[in-house]
Amino acid sequence: MRYSPEALMAFVEAADTGSFSAAARKLRKSQSTVSTAIANLEVDLGLTLFDRQSRQPVLTPAGQRVLSHVQAILAASERLDELAIRLSAQVETRLTFVLSDTYQPTHHEALLRRFERRYPDIEFECQIAEDQDVIDLLQSGRAHIGMVEVQDHYPPDIGVARLPEQTDMSVFCSREHPLANTTGLQPEQLHTFRQLCLQPYSRREMPQTQGQIWSAPSYLMLLEMAEQGFGWAILPHWLVQQFGHDKLVSLPLRGWPKQISVDAVWSKNNQPGPAGWWFIDQLTNPPSPDTDLLP
Repeated sequence: MRYSPEALMAFVEAADTGSFSAAARKLRKSQSTVSTAIANLEVDLGLTLFDRQSRQPVLTPAGQRVLSHVQAILAASERLDELAIRLSAQVETRLTFVLSDTYQPTHHEALLRRFERRYPDIEFECQIAEDQDVIDLLQSGRAHIGMVEVQDHYPPDIGVARLPEQTDMSVFCSREHPLANTTGLQPEQLHTFRQLCLQPYSRREMPQTQGQIWSAPSYLMLLEMAEQGFGWAILPHWLVQQFGHDKLVSLPLRGWPKQISVDAVWSKNNQPGPAGWWFIDQLTNPPSPDTDLLP
């Protein structure tokens, strides 16, 4: 490649974060290293990619045009790396998977049984996390594969593949909660009662709502708080059906239930091995139920 991969990655990260220092932190390099790499890329291209006159670097019109081409180059390089890993025989010894409660585990047991048969010697770890916590576990190298409710934006170093299944989400409260007995319930009436919100560990600011909130980092904890009558919460249907002890009711609100999509995610900087890619393939292209009966 004519251009340094490190320089291309530094450019993409700086464009994404809007800061050379933030890009350096993401790439675990010094700010001077990132700044020099981007400056060298500008010399190689004969273009100014960032306007440095303001407090934070801003992409120039040329930089905006170049960005999409650089992203395509890096994506092609990543696909080549993925292919090489899939074709290699160097199977990893450990696989850590981060499961989201937004994923309805219809095929989860069957998937784990197929995994056990195919890779019986691999140490497998399953964690539960949501939202940005999943991304942080991948970026830190603590996990290899994760599931997350579809996000509006993913960092450049995170690979994404859409899962075919969707999850139903509804607004729930305890059968004893005043909202459960409200006729003709309107969405604005929710704001007069406490909301139980998902609050990942990595999200420092509280969710923006119009009423009082209590929060927790997992849907299962929110479910338990809703069962105890502390407020209303948006929860996955399957979770309430399986763990709700028939103590919760779904509120009849306009626009609910809603279906959400779930993504499989992984770190491009710490890519899964052959077993991990097999796991991702099974999540995104699940086999027919008859396949699970095969030895």
